[in-house]
Amino acid sequence: MAKTGTTTTQDLRSAIERSGYYPALVSEAVESAVGPEPISSYLVHQETTFDANEVRRHVTVLVLTPSRFVVSHTDEQNGDAATPVPYATTSTESVRLDRINSVVLSRMVANPETYTPGTLPREVVLTIGWGAVQRLDLEPAGCSDPNCDADHGYTGSATADDLSLRVSEAGDGPETVAQALVFARALSEATIADRV
Repeated sequence: MAKTGTTTTQDLRSAIERSGYYPALVSEAVESAVGPEPISSYLVHQETTFDANEVRRHVTVLVLTPSRFVVSHTDEQNGDAATPVPYATTSTESVRLDRINSVVLSRMVANPETYTPGTLPREVVLTIGWGAVQRLDLEPAGCSDPNCDADHGYTGSATADDLSLRVSEAGDGPETVAQALVFARALSEATIADRV
């Protein structure tokens, strides 16, 4: 998988090229954000979605360096009135490791009663929180009295949900699921090491 030094930079570039999604654009954006730091681990996830009658693709690249977590996201758009030709938008964000407050890895396995340790899950969802995005879900509060018509205000929850990435064996292949597991572990270990 991903190691450190120039071999990893070349491995990352090759993974971006294999995704087939504007590799020159994506590579340049990621390499510019990473800068001279060595790469500890990475994950490249290309996803196709269907929006009404349109097929849209996007790629997310996650990179771990000794001091930062870098996330890059590239979307393609069809032309519109303002821009009559198709275009792509690439954004990158660099997050200091000490800012990451949550790394959640959810695994979905088939036939859990016969699960063998080391078997790849069918699907993983990696959720990373660093406080940039907060979601607030509110609903009217109530009480258990069915005849009560008082205003009980609202109840809800606040959730940090900066990045959530779903990788499945069926859609992305077992190699990408394995790489997601390796990346999640490396990121978790890096956030612990950063606080020790």
